[in-house]
Amino acid sequence: MVEVIREALKLVRKKRPLVHNITNFVVMNSTANALLAIGASPVMAHAQEELEEMIGIADSVVINIGTLDKFWIDSMIKATKVANDLNKPIVLDPVGAGATRLRTETALKILELGVTVLRGNFGEISALLGEHGKTRGVDSAEYNEEKAKELALKAAEEFSTVVAVTGKVDYVSDGKRVYAVYNGHEMLGRVTGTGCMVSAITGAFIAVVEPLIGAVSAIATFGIAAEKAYEEAKTPGSFHVRLYDWLYLLKPEDVEKLARVREIEL
Repeated sequence: MVEVIREALKLVRKKRPLVHNITNFVVMNSTANALLAIGASPVMAHAQEELEEMIGIADSVVINIGTLDKFWIDSMIKATKVANDLNKPIVLDPVGAGATRLRTETALKILELGVTVLRGNFGEISALLGEHGKTRGVDSAEYNEEKAKELALKAAEEFSTVVAVTGKVDYVSDGKRVYAVYNGHEMLGRVTGTGCMVSAITGAFIAVVEPLIGAVSAIATFGIAAEKAYEEAKTPGSFHVRLYDWLYLLKPEDVEKLARVREIEL
């Protein structure tokens, strides 16, 4: 798998996929910079009048429900339909699903239309399956490693898509296979928007490789960048800056050497 991740990063850097983001106000700048640093090209556009044209030239679409209102929801629904019609891969980040009915129902509507990768934390994915109570915030549900593995597999089967459950150990499944990614650092939890960055970067990877490999590669690459950033920066502000630096500095051979990924026996 590590050789595949290496080649996936090479392809992102070579092809520089254009990733169309309909994302939240909190992370627009962060996710755009993360995509630029990894070697992709971001566009942030949510006006319904230009969605067909924008998605037509994009290589993938990332939908992030972090700051919702009726206009944004309508744009997300339309974008999902257009992307599916044009056969463009879609990442859904169900930020805060389970915290409010609006968030949960919006995410489920988008899932019903069909997405390529669903990337969320333990509480968000649990809420979408109806297995967890309401969360207080985007990271408030208690992570359980054994349940996270089962959750990724079950959600992938339920929603017929690749599912990534991120946490202390990240689990990615297509409903038939499950991969565990052990890269990352707890400092990521001290900087807002890092999960959203992972979702955006996943959009870049699934634009150039198949969805399961793309999701695993994105998560592992981001986790390695976080580990390298923490080696040089022990506090949130400087860590944030070094995270961008290492997304840029990482070489494919670094990823091959440092990736800690294994397939889980089912």
